[in-house]
Formats: sequence, structure tokens, C-alpha cells
Amino acid sequence: MPDVDSAPTLLLVGSSGGHLAQLLALEPWYVNRTRCWVTFDTPDATSLLRGEDVMWAYHPTTRNLRNLVRNARLAVRIFRRRRVAAVITTGAGVAFPFVFLAWLRGVPAIYIEVYDRIDTATLTARLCRPFLSAMLVQWEEQRRQYPEATVVGNLL
Repeated sequence: MPDVDSAPTLLLVGSSGGHLAQLLALEPWYVNRTRCWVTFDTPDATSLLRGEDVMWAYHPTTRNLRNLVRNARLAVRIFRRRRVAAVITTGAGVAFPFVFLAWLRGVPAIYIEVYDRIDTATLTARLCRPFLSAMLVQWEEQRRQYPEATVVGNLL
């Protein structure tokens, strides 16, 4: 159970690489907020998130049931120890257990579809979509896949 006085925490969840880069582009919005990152322990993520509060997720996630279960356990641990105010994610596979748990707990979950998927929906977005509070896209064309989405423009 989180400490009652603990600050509400933004949980920023995304695979390393481009997914992480797009979350990092939100810095002006989250810079003064308590946050925790969930991503993969890769050289780029380690370097980019130096000094940040990071929980390393398990990968690979594509068609890997074992790591899905491990990431679900990680999500439960994080939600038990912190007062999660919202989950913000750009995917990929690591996102689903965090979005689903947020939905179960009544915590807002926001998915930002990646900028390079214009003509088709990503698998992770399709899986997460029923459990989201908001779906954001970076291109007007992406609304063909997500009519309910809000266009926020390019993050990078």
C-alpha cells in the first residue's frame, strides 16, 4: 500500500528506442510532476533516463507470454508501492499490463499512438484501446483507425 502522503505519480511506460523518445518529448508537460518510468534496460534508455526514477521492464515482449506475466507482476508491484495518478504510454508490448491494471483500479490511462504508424493500427493500441481513458494520435490520418482520438500533433 502506498504511503498516504506520497505524491501522485505519473507512470510513463514505453519500449526503449522511438517509443521512449516520444515520451521524452513530453518533458515540458511532466518536468514539474512526480514521475516513474517503465522501459527496457538498454544502453539508450539508461543514458536518457539517468537521474530519473526508472523501473526496468522485461523484454522482448512480442509473443512472449513469460515476459507478459513478469511485466504484469511488475505493474502490480508499482501500483502497490505508489499512488499512480495516470499511465501515459506510447506502447509497445510492455504497455498492456500497465494499461489494464490502471483500468481495473480506475486510474486514467492515455495512449499516444506512435508517429510512424499512419495507415494501420499497432497491435498494442488495439489491445489497450478498450481500457483507455484517452487515445491520442500525432497525425489527422491516424483518426481513420481511431475516430475517437484527439490529434496532438507530432511529438518529435
